[in-house]
Amino acid sequence: MYVIENHDHRPQHNLALEEHLCRKAAREGCEFFMLWQNEPSIIVGRFQNTLEEINANFVRERGIHVVRRNSGGGAVYHDLGNINYSFVMADREGEFNFAFFTEPIIRALRSLGANAELSGRNDIAIDGRKVSGGAQYRRGGILLHHGTLLFDSDLDVLSQALKVSQEKFRSKGVKSVRARVGNIREFLPQARSVSDFIAMLEERIEGLTPKELTPEDRAEVEALMREKYATWDWNYGESPEFTELKKARFPWGGVEAYLKVDKGTIVACELRGDYFGSGDYAPLQERIVGVPYTRSALEAALVGLETHGMFAGSTPEDLLTLLVPGA
Repeated sequence: MYVIENHDHRPQHNLALEEHLCRKAAREGCEFFMLWQNEPSIIVGRFQNTLEEINANFVRERGIHVVRRNSGGGAVYHDLGNINYSFVMADREGEFNFAFFTEPIIRALRSLGANAELSGRNDIAIDGRKVSGGAQYRRGGILLHHGTLLFDSDLDVLSQALKVSQEKFRSKGVKSVRARVGNIREFLPQARSVSDFIAMLEERIEGLTPKELTPEDRAEVEALMREKYATWDWNYGESPEFTELKKARFPWGGVEAYLKVDKGTIVACELRGDYFGSGDYAPLQERIVGVPYTRSALEAALVGLETHGMFAGSTPEDLLTLLVPGA
């Protein structure tokens, strides 16, 4: 596995670099690991409605970048006190397996003396405080797993920049963003700075071979940044038109269904949320567009639908719970 040294702090560039590494891995049959940092930014999940995830006035006043990533899951705050890690590998599992990728990070943290463990579906916690969240993206036989590592992040800014759902807090039995998260520095006094921690972490990830990006690599990354990650269309886009907004939270994530209903019939359906999945909703849309917007019609339409690819961990019963009128 090659390790890429990246000292660029622009989030638009760094997400473009991740996508480039995925493409390069598919072309050349290689695998990558990278540690990197972003200037203050909110990184929005692939399937989220950006404006519903951020405190827009606070973000604008502070000059915080807002960039959408390719992977699903929820919005996260980055600053230079946070370290991001990325694994780009062949997609061998066919499932969203977080433990496989978090284990090397947890092992490294434990070797430094921190009581780290996997928490929930995709977080790492130390002594009950969340210090890392992860997300995954798969395409063309390649899987990207990336995550945050809060080393010395400004948790007050984090709590103000994100517009976090109170429903999500209730489902996890907690009071606030600030109460849930912690900085790794609190648990590792021997790591005096971010650079110290990065060096310690890299030393403990096994089997890494340094690799330099070529001029061609860098040109491709810059082009991808300009054409995608620095654009309003990608980072915000237009909210879907809808006449009914349905929301529900399940163990596999929160989801919103934007339904357009005309004369009692569903004519369009768009999905958003902090779940993981393929992003291809055609199997669901083909079942429900054109059917009456009633419980019985939806129940019949969803019989036998394979939902796991669209929403990892879901069932047809979950979607029925989400979509039925009056729920």
